[in-house]
Amino acid sequence: MPENRTDHAPPDPVAILSRWTEAGAIWRVLGRRGDRVTVALYPCTGGEEVDRFTSDDPELLAFLGDRRGSDD
Repeated sequence: MPENRTDHAPPDPVAILSRWTEAGAIWRVLGRRGDRVTVALYPCTGGEEVDRFTSDDPELLAFLGDRRGSDD
């Protein structure tokens, strides 16, 4: 498991995912439970997980919609 793994959302999770995608990297929804979502961040190669966070941020949930990852 990566050492920099977090179980809480960054200050602006939508901005994090947007910048991650703009840089060519990949994110994936690992799980949804009620109004909480866990998202993992991967390098552009899709290799080993770099970080993850769990959030109940309404803006993040709206941004994600039904998508399962950055390639949806």
